[in-house]
Amino acid sequence: MIKAELIAPCGMNCALCYAFLRKDRKCPGCNIVDSKYKFTHVKCIIRNCENIKSSKSGFCYECEVYPCKRLKQLDKRYKTKYRMSMLENQECIKKHSIEHFLDREYEKWKCVKCGAVICCHNGVCYNCEINKLKNRKSQLSWEDK
Repeated sequence: MIKAELIAPCGMNCALCYAFLRKDRKCPGCNIVDSKYKFTHVKCIIRNCENIKSSKSGFCYECEVYPCKRLKQLDKRYKTKYRMSMLENQECIKKHSIEHFLDREYEKWKCVKCGAVICCHNGVCYNCEINKLKNRKSQLSWEDK
């Protein structure tokens, strides 16, 4: 299952991110505060937004300027490249609950072979198909599948 702390303030499901999934994990997820990983969060404008830090839920949807320009840009890129919408994710959490969203995400992204989650960036299950990824010279786009 996917843990709630792996859902970033922008609505990204870090459990599906290649930076989180790879064996030499260099990122613990956007909500994990650990000095060992501090470099991963320094550049994120959304995660470091003052409005996020003061929000009750920890998500962008509570902000008075939601959706901000940066979130719209991120959403557009992810919808186009990875079939994922940060805005839709946030609306689901807001309308239903984080638990509902986590269940929906697991069903949407689970590997049919082993039940682990597949990576949203390349469509590979890092649990059972890691050799498939190692044999590729570059990351896949969804069109390559």
